[in-house]
Amino acid sequence: MRSVPRPLLVCVSAAGLVLLGGLGWLARDMTPQTGERSGNPSLLELLEEMRQPPASPEPGRRRAPGPPPHPSWQSPLRSSCTITDPGQAKKLHQLVGQVETSPVQVRIHPTNYGERFSLDAYGNPVDPTPQLVVLHETVYGIGSAINTFTTPHPRDEDQVSYHSLIGEDGAVVQVLDPAKRAFGAGNSAFNGRWVKTNAKVGGSVNNFALHISLETPLDGEDSDQSHSGYSAVQYDALAAQLASWMRRYGIPAENITTHRAVDLGGERADPRSFNWQALQQRLQNLGLLCRR
Repeated sequence: MRSVPRPLLVCVSAAGLVLLGGLGWLARDMTPQTGERSGNPSLLELLEEMRQPPASPEPGRRRAPGPPPHPSWQSPLRSSCTITDPGQAKKLHQLVGQVETSPVQVRIHPTNYGERFSLDAYGNPVDPTPQLVVLHETVYGIGSAINTFTTPHPRDEDQVSYHSLIGEDGAVVQVLDPAKRAFGAGNSAFNGRWVKTNAKVGGSVNNFALHISLETPLDGEDSDQSHSGYSAVQYDALAAQLASWMRRYGIPAENITTHRAVDLGGERADPRSFNWQALQQRLQNLGLLCRR
């Protein structure tokens, strides 16, 4: 573990008829049928429904604002049921067991994480179950990251955490129980979804996300757009931790994304130089990309 003098740089309508639909309805009789109804609403009934005002929130609640427009996530991970390397598959299954039964754990300071919310800031119920994994990088050494997480940070803007860290040597360090809410991606959204837990600030994915960060190589301790990349054992450990979470929470592979992708401010680039093919191979050999 290397010592780094600098602090961690956290990289953590209206409705209308479409043409084909409109043509389909034009082929039907717009008048009510006599006798027994087919169970399908008529066009007149649908139009009447469209004229109705939207349902109001239940008493004591307010409609929560959605995130601003942002690009949808297109996962680089492809569906495949082929085991390409049985030896690697066996090793990775063993590694999953180690991650689940004997992880290295570090207790971080309570100011750097919170509880998951079952209600948003407007009184609406939200599902706090982890449904998304956000990939990060530390930028500086793993020791610097741990030091940041274990240091008290009274100011909201200084508070930060991930759930797991992966060292260059492949060590998996659990820094926060997945049941807790890590402060890994402020002002963020995923495919049109965020949760606002404070009405005065923007929302984020933190309430339904898990955050994991790869230790950056030495030549990446800067603000350049790329570096030499991550080690093979880091990809092994990452695949093992992802496998554990995917199975435990039912997270689909397409919900593994990056800090860069969810960040709404356009300021994050992590994890830089990430090799999606390396992760593809490992998750495929673990049988986690077989979507039938």
